[in-house]
Amino acid sequence: MRYRIAAPIALVLQLPLWVSCQHASKDRLQGRWVGESVENFAASQIARATGWAKGASLEFRGNRVTVTVPAESPRQGTFVVTDQGPDAVRVSFVRPQGTRDDVAFRFDGDELLRWQLGDGRAIVMRKTND
Repeated sequence: MRYRIAAPIALVLQLPLWVSCQHASKDRLQGRWVGESVENFAASQIARATGWAKGASLEFRGNRVTVTVPAESPRQGTFVVTDQGPDAVRVSFVRPQGTRDDVAFRFDGDELLRWQLGDGRAIVMRKTND
């Protein structure tokens, strides 16, 4: 009987910590991030991938995000933090049509963000002051 009461109480006590962490990750994302370089691309792809990365940007404002990539119109939608760690966060971008894109990021201090693409590849983004 005690365990049936203790488990829900423990969950309720941990809820503020979980919500606080979620807000901390969301707060760290806020602002504009611009592409700076790429990591772990094949030598034959580095120049092209770096050019693409330097034309990319992400802007987080509240729960809204604008994704800008070369040769395309900026895309806007909302985002939700779906998972996080001390220096990592997963978000789900929600497009206006309702489709979702799940993305993983890794923070490197407060000024650098790595957009994890899979297979060890990443786009390194720098936070701007504008």
